[in-house]
Amino acid sequence: MPAERLLALVTDPGSLRLWDNDLVSDDPLGFPGYRSRLAEAGERAGTTEAVVTGLARIRGRELAVVAGEFAFLAGTMGVASGERVVRAFDRAADAGLPVLGLPVSGGTRMQEGTAAFMWMATVAAAVQRFKDRGLPYVAYLRGPTTGGVLASWGALAHVTFAEPGALIGMTGPRVMEQLTGQPFPVGWQRAENLLAHGLVDAVVPAAELADAVARVLAVTSTPAAPWAEPGPPAEPVPEAEVDAWTAVQRTRRPDRPGLRQLLAASAEDVTVLRGDGAGGEDPGCVAALARVCGVPAVVIGHDRAPGGRGACIGAVGYRKARRAMALAAELALPIVTVVDTPGAEMSRAAEEGGLAAEIARCLATLTSVAVPTVSVLLGEGSGGGALALLPADRVIAAEHGWLAPISPEGASAILYRTTDRAPELAAAQATSSTALRRLGIVGTVVAEDGSRPLVDGVAAALAAALAAVTAQDPAARLTARRWRGVPLAAKASGAGEDVLGSQGQERTE
Repeated sequence: MPAERLLALVTDPGSLRLWDNDLVSDDPLGFPGYRSRLAEAGERAGTTEAVVTGLARIRGRELAVVAGEFAFLAGTMGVASGERVVRAFDRAADAGLPVLGLPVSGGTRMQEGTAAFMWMATVAAAVQRFKDRGLPYVAYLRGPTTGGVLASWGALAHVTFAEPGALIGMTGPRVMEQLTGQPFPVGWQRAENLLAHGLVDAVVPAAELADAVARVLAVTSTPAAPWAEPGPPAEPVPEAEVDAWTAVQRTRRPDRPGLRQLLAASAEDVTVLRGDGAGGEDPGCVAALARVCGVPAVVIGHDRAPGGRGACIGAVGYRKARRAMALAAELALPIVTVVDTPGAEMSRAAEEGGLAAEIARCLATLTSVAVPTVSVLLGEGSGGGALALLPADRVIAAEHGWLAPISPEGASAILYRTTDRAPELAAAQATSSTALRRLGIVGTVVAEDGSRPLVDGVAAALAAALAAVTAQDPAARLTARRWRGVPLAAKASGAGEDVLGSQGQERTE
């Protein structure tokens, strides 16, 4: 699809204002016959270069657009087109505007050689400068998007959509076959295969792109709005202790609501994110941009299949979670995590993939990220796989949500070489929501057997928590988060008091 037609389809009628149409190649290397090729390309494409940039609106929201034109020398990136891209991102950064990139390209322009090739680095630097301003960048990879365009501005977006059937890859199939002598695998570089490997977030027909982009911008470029909560505020659970083993059994029921039901009750403008950014995808870890209770946020959590328990995710899933945390940090969006898992994946692939290290990195990131955080202990909370998504400025627990170093059966097996004493261990290890509240790990416990569904009560508590943490002083939030629920052992020695005293006081406050 020509750039002009695609822009007309995606942007609001009459809103497009082009930039830099007079910025054209001057044949930097004196390549034989190149000037005539440029003239022919301009006549064929109806543009003056392989990239069209400008200012436009989508669903009334202003943004910068950067669109490739394949009819102009296969959309290749030369000196002039590279400079157009850089200028567009810099203008958008200065104006505080989002960017929609619509690349389509055969890669670097051979007639401009290394002079064009070096623009990959300059373009990538411009995109990073733009992202450093905390502004959103959405890309729509069209067929084909290859080489230097993909490996610069095409692959650096916060959210990446792709055209159905689009060929996307570093090296094009013809070049790959000729240089390696190997037949090209069918479907290997197609958008749908990249989606399966978590390298694009969704495959979207061009006719639906405006709506998809509008959903992203509604989260990444819109202030928080008042939320009409579904019913009265959440009723906290009384001080009476929740039976720990009953809680374990309740969270394992096949009809228990999970993350997706909570999103349905509390969120809108949801854009699901795929993959860990390195070619891995774990569908058990859900990551999404959404307006949660009216607050733009990034949601990360364990999925629960219908009739099943929460997901056991592996190293890829926790890398995906960290990708979402990094996106939240870049765009200054609060993070909402939802914990509901029997434990991390137990497999050779998980161990060889660095599961323990990925859990540690999640903990390190979540305890130090500057944005506000809220965690919901919605169901099972077994082991490091649960804890990896728990540390937050506010922790909400469903009445029968629970947290333990390992499942009660696992603890019984370790201590007594039998699983028969699991109920006893569940109580002894202070795993229930009320025990967690008493320890200062959980702030709010939401009743489950009241007059309305659990997810509505949790949504109401979530709305209150998001309002509280977003209004809190950032430094105080971070200090409290790092020390929440952690009892201090160093009490007797003066040295211990010197080291931990001030931190302990801040934590208590």
